[in-house]
Amino acid sequence: MKQTNHTLFDFLDFDPGNSGGRSLWIAGPPAGIDREGGDIVVTLPLQKQKSGVEIAPDRSVERKKITLRIRSYGFRVLRMCTGEHGAPMSGSEMLDISPELEVIPLDFRKENRQWIIFDSRGVRRAVFDFSKPQTRYWSDLIPPPEEQLVASFYPDGIREVGISSYDQFFPARQDAFPLAFLEEGQRFQQATLSFHSEAGEVFCGTGERFAKMDLAGRTVQLKNQDGQGVNSRRTYKNIPFYLSSRMYGCFLHTSAFSKFSLADHSSRSVQIYTEEPLLDLFLFGGDSPEQILRGYRMITGFPAMPPLWSFGIWMSRMSYFSAEEVEGICLRLRDEGFPCDVIHLDTGWFRTDWLCEWKFNPERFPDPEGFVKRLRERGYRVSLWQLPYISAGAEQLEEAVANRYTGQVRESEKRGGSDFSALDYAGTIDFTNPQAVVWYQGLLKRLLEMGVACIKTDFGEEIHMNARYHSMAPEVLSNLYPLLYQKAAFEVTREVTGEGIIWARAAWAACQRFPLHWGGDAASSHDGMAGSLKGGLHLGLSGFAFWSHDVPGFHGLPDFMNQVIPDELYVRWTQFGVFSSHIRYHGTSAREPWEFPAVAELVRKWWRLRYTLIPYILEQSHIAITTGFPFLRALVFHHPGDKMCWHIDDQYYFGSDFLVAPVMKGENRRDIYLPEGSWVNFFDGTTSKGPQWLKDFESPLEEMPVWVRQGTSIPVYPFEISCTDEMDFANVTTLKMDDSFKGIFKTRWEGLS
Repeated sequence: MKQTNHTLFDFLDFDPGNSGGRSLWIAGPPAGIDREGGDIVVTLPLQKQKSGVEIAPDRSVERKKITLRIRSYGFRVLRMCTGEHGAPMSGSEMLDISPELEVIPLDFRKENRQWIIFDSRGVRRAVFDFSKPQTRYWSDLIPPPEEQLVASFYPDGIREVGISSYDQFFPARQDAFPLAFLEEGQRFQQATLSFHSEAGEVFCGTGERFAKMDLAGRTVQLKNQDGQGVNSRRTYKNIPFYLSSRMYGCFLHTSAFSKFSLADHSSRSVQIYTEEPLLDLFLFGGDSPEQILRGYRMITGFPAMPPLWSFGIWMSRMSYFSAEEVEGICLRLRDEGFPCDVIHLDTGWFRTDWLCEWKFNPERFPDPEGFVKRLRERGYRVSLWQLPYISAGAEQLEEAVANRYTGQVRESEKRGGSDFSALDYAGTIDFTNPQAVVWYQGLLKRLLEMGVACIKTDFGEEIHMNARYHSMAPEVLSNLYPLLYQKAAFEVTREVTGEGIIWARAAWAACQRFPLHWGGDAASSHDGMAGSLKGGLHLGLSGFAFWSHDVPGFHGLPDFMNQVIPDELYVRWTQFGVFSSHIRYHGTSAREPWEFPAVAELVRKWWRLRYTLIPYILEQSHIAITTGFPFLRALVFHHPGDKMCWHIDDQYYFGSDFLVAPVMKGENRRDIYLPEGSWVNFFDGTTSKGPQWLKDFESPLEEMPVWVRQGTSIPVYPFEISCTDEMDFANVTTLKMDDSFKGIFKTRWEGLS
């Protein structure tokens, strides 16, 4: 449909013809304030507005009153909750509030036409302002503005996050609303709130956004979808959290369909919209992005630590089809000196390809226990693909339907088997039903007990919206579904194997607790690699610590299944994978290195480098699970005061010490920004100082633009190994980034010789 460029229609979804039967209720100045326990409760009047483009109060309708509850968790987190039926600060699967975050009592005082809310230290945390604007009468051509809600919040007692009041051309033409509810059928159905945005303010986060680092000027829809690649607005992982360059973060605690307009519909406002009659917001303040993201994790949970073997090489394709094929590939990897820890079986291990029944094909995998055991004895863990839907032909369908383990769909609305679309399946496993969770975990448990190490929790972005679920409406379950799904798989894996890990595609808030996630079905192209990195950086700015991607992209272009992947792309994406938290080869055609004979020897060298770096990767992973840092970090984490870094989306920090700039154009050269500091080139040992741009920097295929902070010591493993089982950490040594370092491939030791 055509955009009207009026926020009432384009953002709040009002019918431009005013035939939708909806009405807008706008909050005015507070009518009362009180203290309840340690919270502050503010009473706000709501005035109904007349229908039409012109915003004007309908005084024939009696005002309604709502309450806004304000709570402080520690001294850097402020929670605000309001709704038609009160302001309950309830919990959810998304919240895992750290015991460190005590509720800090709040109090208030009234002075100078302000209500000032302060904490136990006497520090201001919110202000409601009743001051009148300064005017000098000249004309009554335009009526005076209606009084609006004017308030500011200080999540850390320092940084102001102000309600966007009077964002308008004249009173009847408003571009944003400070706080409002949308009524339909005499009930509030949606809510919206706006914060003030400053000129030049930068926004990032919101999940795995395949977009530039600065999201200012964009409206994002917080609705999980099968992204079908990494270059569109669709994304597998939407997180209702954004980070501002003014050093605050905002988490919208909901799983309902929502939207953020980040200085888009109005450059003066960040506008928040959610399709439920409740707004539950957490504001985070801090001196750095890391402090803000740590606050967010203290509310939604910290990531678990993946096992050692997961940091090795994962080998896969779509798909392997027999035990003989898999064992042959594993033997060849060992024979040709390619270190590897995980072999992944995608869609071809079932009785029928893609028909997920959680059982090995008895003809092609006649002895699954022996198969898994033999691989484990050779140092390989087995990862298995599956999904949270029941196919029409699956042997479990009748049992699942009879026991309500799937969402209940009317017979006339059932569909057949699958062809890549989640909704082509016969049913969605209902993880809101505790009995269904136990049943599903039982299916996985049989596999895990035979020695399988990891479950790929694919899909989960969509559910059957026409189904009835045990304890949640589909409209609020849809986005939350991957959290429930991944939690079930993660917990049973940890219970059986002692190691918590999954390989997941979809995500919502709090999924970072259950690593790890990968970037979905990227095209095998330089555009696909660039889009993947953008998504990974935004995801790291949304609370996630561990993230990976398919090397060298998942599908071909233009031939989805059969496109030949260029050697150069295979190597460059390998390099990107080596400098990611996890590295897995996967795609629609062969991904094994010998399928690229011209560069196989070079790739072997890079795989060995990956294993050399595992001690450093482990060290940095322990940092990532206890702080607000992700493993792959946007430059803003370490340089928030450098405006340039808020706009760079093709470079990143690999842990705390490596600065990585993947080559993503096929030209063996690129522009690189070195931020402040002294940097040692990881491949030739030369030193450069930042901040500066290295224009048209040349990087031959054998190398990669990677720098390390001068003076740092990098823990490394100095011996060649075939898998992490062979690592003896007593042998770990360090590389000192000083004048003696001449480049990693020029450092002679057994592991890289």
